[in-house]
Amino acid sequence: MISIGGAIGTGLFLSSGTAIHTAGPGGALLAYAIVGAMVYFVMTSLGEMAAFMPTSGSFSTYASKFVDPAFGFAIGWTYWFNWAMTIAAELTASTMIMKFWFPDSPSWLWSGAFLTIIFLLNYLSVKGYGEGEYWLSLIKVSAIVIFIVVGILMIFGIMGGEAVGFKNFTVGDAPFPTGMMGVFIVFIAAGFSFQGTEIVGVAAGESEDPAKNVPKAVNSVFWRILLFYVLAIFVIGLLIPYTNPNLQNDSVMVSPFTLILKKAGIAFAASLMNAVILTAVLSAGNSSVYASTRMLFSMAREGQAPRIFAKLNKRGVPIASMIFTCAIGGLAFLASFFGDGTVYLWLMNAIGITGFIFWLGISVSHYRFRKAFLAQGHSLDELPYRAKWYPIGPIFAIACGIIVILAQNFQAFLADNVDWGSVVAAYLGIPLFIILLIGYKIFRKTKLVKLEEVDFDFDKKV
Repeated sequence: MISIGGAIGTGLFLSSGTAIHTAGPGGALLAYAIVGAMVYFVMTSLGEMAAFMPTSGSFSTYASKFVDPAFGFAIGWTYWFNWAMTIAAELTASTMIMKFWFPDSPSWLWSGAFLTIIFLLNYLSVKGYGEGEYWLSLIKVSAIVIFIVVGILMIFGIMGGEAVGFKNFTVGDAPFPTGMMGVFIVFIAAGFSFQGTEIVGVAAGESEDPAKNVPKAVNSVFWRILLFYVLAIFVIGLLIPYTNPNLQNDSVMVSPFTLILKKAGIAFAASLMNAVILTAVLSAGNSSVYASTRMLFSMAREGQAPRIFAKLNKRGVPIASMIFTCAIGGLAFLASFFGDGTVYLWLMNAIGITGFIFWLGISVSHYRFRKAFLAQGHSLDELPYRAKWYPIGPIFAIACGIIVILAQNFQAFLADNVDWGSVVAAYLGIPLFIILLIGYKIFRKTKLVKLEEVDFDFDKKV
C-alpha cells in the first residue's frame, strides 16, 4: 500500500485541472505519460539495487558505494532537506484544509495537532508508520477508483444526465491547444506530483522479505501511474472542456474531482474531496517524517552525519534523528508567520528541484551498479530483481531529469523583465547540492569509485 499510495498527493486532486487547462486533454495526458515513464525507470533502477542490497536510507548508501562518497553525502543531505521541508509544507496545507470546515480556528491548533499525530505514528515503531500509511493510502486509492468509475459512467450517460462521449477531447483547439510548449510546461510540473514513489526504497531495509516484496512494489508502479494519473486525467479531460475557467483554480470547491462528483449528483462532493485531500496531506507528512528520519539515520551510520542520529530506541526507531527532523520541519513552518513568509517561500522553492536531483542520483547509481556488477564477473541471475530495458531505462531517466532541472523556471527568461528573485529561488536546490558535493569531496578527499573496486559484500540486511 505504501507503493500504491505513495505518489498520490494533493497535486492529483487540485493541480490536474491546471494541467489540462494549460496543455489541453491530449497535452496533459502526453506530459504525464512521459513523466510516468521516467518515474517507472527510476523505480526499476531502485528496485534492482534495493532487492539485492536492502538498506534503510538506501539512496545515499548506493550513491556512495557505486559512484563517489561525496555524491552519496550530497544526495543524502539533499533528500533529508527535501522531506524535512515537506513536513512544513504539509503542516501549512493541513491548516488550510481544516479552515474549510472551521474558518475562524487558529492555524497553530491544527498544525500542532497534525505534527503530534505524525510524530506519534513514527515514534511508536516502524509498524506504526506502516499501519498509518496503509489506511491513509487505502482511503486515497478508494476515492480515485470511485471517481474513475463514476466518471466513466458519466461519459456514457449512465450517471449525471446525457452522455458526454469524446466531444470535449476535441473541443476548440484540443487535444493540443498550446502545442508542445504546453506539454513541456506540464511535463515540468507533473514531476512534482510523483515525488514520494521512491520511499519504497527507503522502507526496503525494514521490510520483511525485500527480495520478494520490493520487486512486487516496484512492479505496481506502472499500474499505479496508468490508473491513478493517466486514466484520471483522461476522465477529467472528457468530462470538463479545457476552456473551463474553473480548471485554473486550485480551490477544493472547484477541483475537477469536486466538479465532476457534483455533476454526478453527489451533493457533499466538496466536503468529501476535502476529507480525501486531508488524508493525502497526512499521508505525505507521515512519509516525510519516516523518509527523512531514516536517511539521517543511514548517513549517521556511515559517518556522514553526527553519530547521535544513529542511535535507536528499544523499538528500533532512530528517535534522535526523528526529533531533530520534526523540529526543523516545525521551525520552517513557523517561518511562514514572519516577514510575509519570504524565508518559508524560499525554502519551499528550494525543495521543488531536489526531488529530481535524487531521482537523477538513483539512475546514475544504478547505471554504475550494473556496470560494476558485470565488470567483477557476476551474473545477472544473481539479482533477485532485474530492471527492464537497461541501459535505456536509466539513461532515459537521467536525460529527463537533467531537462527538468535545467528548465525549471524557463518561462521567467522569456519575460521582458526577468524576475531574478524567482529565478534564484527556483534553482536554489542546484547550488545547495553542488556545495555539499564539492565541500565533502575537498574535505574528505574522495574519488570516483572504480568499477573493479565496488564492494558488493557488505551486510545486506542493515
